[in-house]
Amino acid sequence: MHIEKEKLIEMYRTMVRIREFEERVSKEFAAGNIPGFVHIYTGEEAVATGVCANLRKDDYITSTHRGHGHLIAKGGRTDLMMAELYGRRTGYCRGKGGSMHIADTELGILGANGIVGGGINIAGGAALSAQMRGTNQAVVCFLGDGASNRGTFHEGVNMAACWNLPVVYVIENNLYAEKTRITDTARVTNLADRATAYGIPDVTVDGNDVTAVYEAIHEAISRARQGKGPTLVECKTYRWHGHFEGDRQTYKPKEEAEAWKKKDPVPAFRKKLIETGVFTQADAERIHQMIADEIENAVKFARESPLPAPEETLEDVYA
Repeated sequence: MHIEKEKLIEMYRTMVRIREFEERVSKEFAAGNIPGFVHIYTGEEAVATGVCANLRKDDYITSTHRGHGHLIAKGGRTDLMMAELYGRRTGYCRGKGGSMHIADTELGILGANGIVGGGINIAGGAALSAQMRGTNQAVVCFLGDGASNRGTFHEGVNMAACWNLPVVYVIENNLYAEKTRITDTARVTNLADRATAYGIPDVTVDGNDVTAVYEAIHEAISRARQGKGPTLVECKTYRWHGHFEGDRQTYKPKEEAEAWKKKDPVPAFRKKLIETGVFTQADAERIHQMIADEIENAVKFARESPLPAPEETLEDVYA
């Protein structure tokens, strides 16, 4: 599959933006500047990037507790995201959502979710809405390997299959559901094989290869827009950080972590783009500097923004 040069550069820029944002968030959290919990996406950048590079602005995504990468890949602004993590009123949810609850309906981001598998049925509802309105919109539902064992997964995918809903389920299999290895809770080698039970296509790809992810999702999104129903895509990847910041990861073999870090998706993609003449090493360095400056400004924006006022407590709620 041919991918345009500008698209490739755009994807590289997105991967770097996710990496720089997450590494800075990790440092800010460790310094005590960010309240609550944060779940870092470092190591999984190729998944969100390859998926969202196929989407229109009006397409929808549902995210997970590890959602910063999804939001950035869908077009989220790093300054508004950082402000939200800092709990400032200039953030996406006016400082009331924090890391696990960022949403922006104008970008089709229907929300990150602190509940495992919480976005599955939301994605189904969004897909049903698009189908009924005839808008040709597609929906991507991000979920982790652990969520694929929940009842909501089986119910949601089955219903979407029966109704031919325009939704693509993307399992980010980073091998661990919090601290439980997926091989201890699932007998299938490829989680995407479960699609057979629902009569829909399944694809398993290297989640550290952004072009492989892009191509798999491109086909799945095309099927969805053509009214052919859902696809289940499994992206095999690895999270470098713990389940949450502060998790010592004693459950992970050191050799395993080291082996996966050698498959770092960011330098691997950079090497590929340089070798194929898409850009030069100097071009890549300029992108890194541009993103580094952007993240620095995002932190400055967050630090200088005000906290929500006490009288705003009952605003932005349903009841």
